[in-house]
Amino acid sequence: MVKDGRGITVRLLLAVGAVVAGLGYIVLRLWIDGGHGLPGASLGSAVLLLFMAFGIYFAGLPVRRFQRGESSKPLSPLRATRTLVLAQAAALTGALVIGWYAAQALVLLPNLDVASVREDGLKVLALILAGLALCVAGLLVQAMCRVDGGEHEDEDEDRDRDRDA
Repeated sequence: MVKDGRGITVRLLLAVGAVVAGLGYIVLRLWIDGGHGLPGASLGSAVLLLFMAFGIYFAGLPVRRFQRGESSKPLSPLRATRTLVLAQAAALTGALVIGWYAAQALVLLPNLDVASVREDGLKVLALILAGLALCVAGLLVQAMCRVDGGEHEDEDEDRDRDRDA
């Protein structure tokens, strides 16, 4: 998941979401063609995902304060590592949620003129947006936990390469 120390990337999240949406659509079409209904989507799940997104963001704030030198208390490296892992897991979970509910939205799309299907479509849309919030929170906290110099790292590598040559 981590390549060259970059962590979870937007490209990876898009790939995960697209794969889950594609596979989910196939599974849901087979499920519906077998005479079953769509799994239920609840607004309670969307609220829970939003709470998780806010919780993860607020868990990253002490790490950011420590990184900026604004914290008076020392930060445990284990806590910072756990915060980073939680943020990455949240971003991936958000991508999975987006993919799954995007597949449901694709299945519902042809029948959106029916009121009950439209209601389910709005719930699915709320869950997609909540999954997006979880992805964004995960990526933001991952950025808060970054220890290296970020963009200056490439310059350091070029300087080391020139020195070795």
